[in-house]
Parts: sequence; C-alpha cells; structure tokens
Amino acid sequence: MTSPDIVIIGSGIGGATMAAGLAGSGARIAILERGERLAPSAEARDAVAIFGRGHFRPKEFWRDATGQRFSPGNYYYVGGNSKLYGAVLIRYRREDFAELEHFGGVSPAWPFPYEELEPWYCRAEALFAVRGTLGEDPSEPEHSKPYPFPPVPDEPAIARVRGELKRAGLHPSTLPLGVDIDPWLEGGKTPWDAFPNTGLGKRDAETAALSVALQDENVTLVTGAEVTHLEAGEGGVIAAVHFRQNGETRKLSPKLVILAAGAINSAAILLRSPSAGGKGLANASDQVGRNFMNHNSTAMLAVDPRRVNDSVYQKTLMINDFYLSDGKGGKPLGNVQLLGKLSADILKPNVAFAPRFALDYLARHSVDWYLMTEDLPNPESRVTVDGEGIVLTWQRSNMEALERLTRTMRGVFRACGYPIVLARPFDKRTPSHQCGTVRMGDDPAQAPLDPFCRAWEHRNLFVVDGGFLPTSAAVNPALTIAAQALRVAAHVREREQA
Repeated sequence: MTSPDIVIIGSGIGGATMAAGLAGSGARIAILERGERLAPSAEARDAVAIFGRGHFRPKEFWRDATGQRFSPGNYYYVGGNSKLYGAVLIRYRREDFAELEHFGGVSPAWPFPYEELEPWYCRAEALFAVRGTLGEDPSEPEHSKPYPFPPVPDEPAIARVRGELKRAGLHPSTLPLGVDIDPWLEGGKTPWDAFPNTGLGKRDAETAALSVALQDENVTLVTGAEVTHLEAGEGGVIAAVHFRQNGETRKLSPKLVILAAGAINSAAILLRSPSAGGKGLANASDQVGRNFMNHNSTAMLAVDPRRVNDSVYQKTLMINDFYLSDGKGGKPLGNVQLLGKLSADILKPNVAFAPRFALDYLARHSVDWYLMTEDLPNPESRVTVDGEGIVLTWQRSNMEALERLTRTMRGVFRACGYPIVLARPFDKRTPSHQCGTVRMGDDPAQAPLDPFCRAWEHRNLFVVDGGFLPTSAAVNPALTIAAQALRVAAHVREREQA
C-alpha cells in the first residue's frame, strides 16, 4: 500500500467526520478501521441476541483497578460505537464551556467559548441530518440555524407523558435525533437505542459522514486494520503508523496522522508507542490516559399499573429543567431523557431471577428514562496499558448530583401519576460516553493537545475523538465530537495545507 498524505485511525464519529471535512482537499486519505462493515442479519433486531447473548460485542476483555476482567461496551465496526448508539445529537450547553461549580467539584473551562463551536454545530447537524425543534428547552444555547429536519414524532403514549410533565410545571423538550424513523421501522418494529444500524434508519458515522467522505476517490477505507502503535521520527513528527491486517504487520508513513480510535483506545495506542522516556508519545505532560470521564447514569422506570405504554421506540423526549441548577437555585444536576422502549428481553439479563410474566407486565406499564450527570476530570481516573491489555481505573466523581437527580425525578414522576418508580445505576464498566483521556487545552504542561486537537509535541499528529474533550458535560457527546472534527478539518485544510 502506497503511503497516503493523511492516515485517519478509526471510522467512528470523530474519524469519519474528519474524513468528510477533508474530502475534496486533494489529499490522499486512508482510513484505518480495525473492524468490518456491519452486515444485515436477523440478530440486528433481536433483543435476546443483542442484550442477552452480546452477539455484537467483541471478544475482548479489559481489566479494572482491582484486576478483574470485564467485557466493555465497545464496538469495532465501520462507524465505531455509533453503529449502536442512541442517535442523540445534542449540543453542549453554553455554560458547559465555562468553569462551572458542581456538588462534586469544579468542571473546568474549555480553551474557547461556545460561540467558537456554534457554526460547526450547525454544519454537524446538517451532515448528520438532525431532526429536532427549537424553543422548548430552558437550557438551550443559541442556534444560528434551525434544525435541518422536523422532529421524530412522539408516539401517543409519549405525547401523553409530555402533557403530564408540562402540567407538573416542567419543560419537556424534543430530543434532537439522527433518525429517519420510516426507514428504521421498515427494518423492524424495535427501538434504535442500543440496536445496531444495518440500514439507513440511523444517521451514524458510517451512514452520514463516511458516506460523504467516500464520494472522494482520494479517500480509501481499509478494514481489518488494527493499529498497534505510532513511530516517532526526527524533528517532532510521527514518522509511521504500524498496524496488523490479515495476520501481517504493516506500516504507513503519511504526512499527517489523525488518531480517532475512541478515547480509551487512542490513549492506549499513544501509551504503547515507543518513546525516549518510556511514557508513550505526546505525553510530556504525563496526562495521556488521565482524566478519563464517563457519565454517571441511572435507568429509571416510571410505572403506572393502570395504563399501558405501547410505544415502539419511545425515545423522543428530554428534560433539562435541572441541567443548570437543582431547581432551587442550587448547583447543576443533569439531563433526563427517554431510553429506547424496554422489553422483557432487554430487562431479563439484568434481573435474571425475575419471572418472564413479571418483566412483560413491568415493561408494558413503564415509561423508561435515562438520568445522566456530569463526571468531573481527575488525573487518577485513567487508562493504562499492560502489554496489549487495557486497564481502566475509573474514579467516579460528582455522585451527589446523580443521587439528587434520582430523588428529584422520583418525586416528579410520582406527582405525574406513576405510583411505582424504580431506579438502578448503570454499571461503571460500560464506557459508552468515554472522554477526556487526551484532552485539549492552552497549557502544554496540563494538556497533550492544543485547542485544534494537535499534539503539542508532534506537529503532524491530531487526536479527534472523545479523548480531546476537557469536560464531559451531562449530555451525549457525539455531536460535540463531530462539530470539533469539522472545525479541526477546516483548520487542517486552511493552515496545514493538507
């Protein structure tokens, strides 16, 4: 394989969007993806296969701080984790870019304000064909353009919930979604949240950004290519990208390297890469792998035995009344949004002791919510490597906010007429919103990347995935990663002369 001008490592939200932003520049671009394309299959709409048997999970194990092995919620396909994401494409709030005090500490400021990223949010929403509506959410930042498409409609049971929340004095608002609902439902009457996308119903990294990038004949997708490490050259550059494909070891020597393997794997690649000091590449600050963040989250089921929730997909509402304060003038709590509609098959793996008829009844009478609060950066919350193995030490923070949000929403749902409210925190070993491990900042002593995601130590290395995020906020990070990827791609085209 002839070395291209640019190598992009990973085809998830960051990598695919970078490719879309660089397409048409004249640069020869190779995207290295360790997985293959996700083919249509009966399992793609089978809840037992997905949630019970873990059909789409890789045969991979990481270790936690105690040495215990676990199977992470990480997926290796063209499109990365976005192939199974909930397709929520929401902006960080303006306040998320500034220093913000939480119950568990301080969320630091970004190296630039919301206004810098706002135009790129608009472009990302266009690229991912986001469906939404403005003017409902009290925490909503300024949008210079409307959403490209009208929202995914509430199902009747959810329209009723929206009315109940309004009568309770809240401001239920429409989730911005990358979902074309008619094609999705043609593939099967299921939710899309945590179901793999093998068609065109979800706008994920493959179907949205990568499809645009591959229209350029200079952009090539290379699958089954697992990057092992980077090689540093003279003069502060990355000289080569080393990867395995079909049992062989290969390398490319591009002019630019864009690392977008996901916050955990990107950090691991840098830490495994040979370096003079033995700490890995781009790591003079000793911050690579540190400051890992993942949202603190709880599943909550609001149950009314008198009423049936016959929704198919459900996931169209969010509540941000407690995003910027606790509702009483206190510190922020977080975001509340609907989960995809739960079923007995989805619930069973988590409550194996419960009889099937009880789970069927529970799922039929519940409205299912996802409570999410901000995790704060901590240098001791980190990714390390042991040979080729990954060790994830997650030091949870700001848990008081999650406890307060859980109590608050329990009261809200009971006031709305749901006498039974069940809550269960998500397992800490599911890093679905992983971020912060190779963060950007203004100070090279504190952050491996500059505000355009270029490594301070290697002028031809960029890291553009959830790893660059200085903060986790309390909303899904996909759109923010995509917006920054478009911003960085424009910078590369204009300043780096790619």
